[in-house]
Amino acid sequence: MFCYQCEQTAKGTGCTMQGVCGKQPEVAALQDLLLYALMGLSQVAVEGRKLGISDRDTNVFTVKAAFSTLTNVDFDPARFVDLIHQAVDKRDKLKTSVKNVGGDIVDFGKAADFTPGKTMEEMVEQAEEVGLKSYPGNDPDIMSLKHTVLFGIKGVSAYADHAQILGQEDESVYAYVHEGLSAIQRDDLSLEQWLEMTLKCGGAAVKAMELLDKGNTETYGHPVPTQVPLGHKKGKAILISGHDLKDLEELLKQTQGTGINIYTHGEMLPTHGYPKLKQYGRLYGHYGTAWQNQIREFPNFPGAILMTTNCIQRPKNEYKENIFTCGMVGWPGVPHISDQNFKPVIDRALALPGFKEDADKGEVTVGFARNAVSGIADKLIEAVKNKDIRHLFLVAGCDGAKPGRNYYTEFVEKVPKDCIVLTLACGKFRFYDKKLGDIDGIPRLLDVGQCNDAYSAVQIAMVLAEAFWVGVNELPLSLILSWYEQKAVCVLLALLHLSIKGIRLGPSLPAFLTSNVLDTLVKTFDIKSITTADEDLKAILG
Repeated sequence: MFCYQCEQTAKGTGCTMQGVCGKQPEVAALQDLLLYALMGLSQVAVEGRKLGISDRDTNVFTVKAAFSTLTNVDFDPARFVDLIHQAVDKRDKLKTSVKNVGGDIVDFGKAADFTPGKTMEEMVEQAEEVGLKSYPGNDPDIMSLKHTVLFGIKGVSAYADHAQILGQEDESVYAYVHEGLSAIQRDDLSLEQWLEMTLKCGGAAVKAMELLDKGNTETYGHPVPTQVPLGHKKGKAILISGHDLKDLEELLKQTQGTGINIYTHGEMLPTHGYPKLKQYGRLYGHYGTAWQNQIREFPNFPGAILMTTNCIQRPKNEYKENIFTCGMVGWPGVPHISDQNFKPVIDRALALPGFKEDADKGEVTVGFARNAVSGIADKLIEAVKNKDIRHLFLVAGCDGAKPGRNYYTEFVEKVPKDCIVLTLACGKFRFYDKKLGDIDGIPRLLDVGQCNDAYSAVQIAMVLAEAFWVGVNELPLSLILSWYEQKAVCVLLALLHLSIKGIRLGPSLPAFLTSNVLDTLVKTFDIKSITTADEDLKAILG
């Protein structure tokens, strides 16, 4: 196997024996083969669009399947075998449709004619020829950009899938996913064209996040500032983690009258700000960092755990009977719920002892998405004009479990008292419970939401830029980002697509960026690697 799509890849260069995330070699191989099958399907889809053919079932399947290869999402080899067969079946049906209207279905290449092996073992063997290092072309910089586009597409696909579940879709997103996947099997595009394709991925990411924002807010209302109690209440419990608001709503509905309290974790914590979800009550925040700590904390959580759209480190055997997955998430030996019927989770929670007493571990505030910040925009703008607020920092991104990963905690702790910190995504759990106080009633720590709420943060920045008659890059605003997996890659590409400059990125730079590609990004967008909190604050504030 070879995989270097996440920040914590082995030795900072690539996992070759087993994924640091726990991914086994056969799963890595089947993911590579699925992506190869999707590239072949995409080649046919691109030809179909030229002739006015766009099949919704194929579109939805493509993003769902690409999403399944994201870090820590699906580790179940049997599910990848099924997805590979589905990809080939949909490809062949689409070929027939394209042929019937006079399309060329002959010269696509090997990916579009690929036939899966009859057994899983044969498929794993086939995958050895189609992994990351097999893509056409000898230029290492072009290969670097192909991988960047691939990983960005995985993130775009995750957001597009979430949005589609809430009834929001856009043909342009599906078209780009197919265009990008198809192009990876080409060897006739220049470096400049691949740079363009990379930034175009950022455009698709912006659109996908916009769709998801619309789906979330039209379904559940705009988030409002909300105090979230941490700790726990006496009684039965279920812990839900991930991103999918629909799963949370269904769980709240199905546990009504059972006496079960629902605890949110990781990227589910911001959901407390949505009015329609707040109305159910029984929602508590589970104190902890991000998904990496779920297994460490799990023995102290006397209830069932339900994962949604991000997975966990490999669960120990003694925990497996209390863990359930849903959405795209899958682990061998862990029950998977595919139809949002959470009765098995509820029954298990009722059978477990639950918490024996109340415990108060404080509270945190969420709900400062674009609509809520717009409500205090005049006050915020006036404070900036009056120099009461000197600078704003967006400290955001993905978390990781690597020891010594304390830069973002230290940075926020050392931000001067006349500065505001906006934050989003799971990286904030390094500092989300810090008591930073306020500036003239404006909290110094504003939780914008989940990783996809980068869209909200950009909208906030644009409102400020308009008020000051300047471009976003001229605002007293700095972006300090952490990245872990592919949703963070697509968020970064989205920001670059919007020409946001001066981003500080860490904890380490992506292994899939060659020095030449990185140099181009530095020259074009002034991307910087983080150093120390003190040095970076001094460089920004003087």
